[in-house]
Amino acid sequence: MPEKHLSTQFDSELSAVSSRVMELGGLVESQIRQAIYALSQFSAEVANEVSAAEARVNAMEVDIDRELSSIIARRQPTARDLRLLIAISKTTANLERVGDEAEKIARMVRSIIDSGAPRSLPSLELRVAADLASGLLRKALDAFARLDTQAAVSILKEDDQIDREFDGFVRKLVTYMMEDPRMISPSLDLLFLAKAIERIGDHAKNIAEFIIYVVKGADVRHTSMEQIESVVK
Repeated sequence: MPEKHLSTQFDSELSAVSSRVMELGGLVESQIRQAIYALSQFSAEVANEVSAAEARVNAMEVDIDRELSSIIARRQPTARDLRLLIAISKTTANLERVGDEAEKIARMVRSIIDSGAPRSLPSLELRVAADLASGLLRKALDAFARLDTQAAVSILKEDDQIDREFDGFVRKLVTYMMEDPRMISPSLDLLFLAKAIERIGDHAKNIAEFIIYVVKGADVRHTSMEQIESVVK
């Protein structure tokens, strides 16, 4: 009977910390949405709101890590439970870094506004890539909540599309700078902004890999898609 009580208590703690991760994910998603809006409207006010949320994201990461350390020390989990706690910790770290990328986008938007040439920059393609990255993170969080390995594989494949968008945008931006050297400085801001968007997709991909690690017990980082699909089957 005491063992059942302890197990139920442990499950409750896991559920609580998982909910905190989802809460952090929601906050970071909101940051991304605001950053994309700031980009589409070249709004310094909204960009400032994105930056202001950074302190809360950082504080939540620290709180979740503290709770995870406490659970591991008290419960000494093994096998899948330990993998889940490790994956939660890594997912939390990736979400905090997504928040960093959103803040970087906001910072670059402010820099472009200060340059005085925002409306003439080719930012439409970036907004498409940003929407893709935001959608991918949302899917990754949903898949993590359900520990859905099939959805995780789909996310890993979708990340390639964001990488292609980034590569195509870089080529266009280089051509744009060559045609009008006066736009080199703000265009470089746009390039750093594009890289931040690509990194959001990378963090969503990392979360998808953690899902497979939890469920299958296999580390699929730096492996081919064929190997990953073989593990998930």
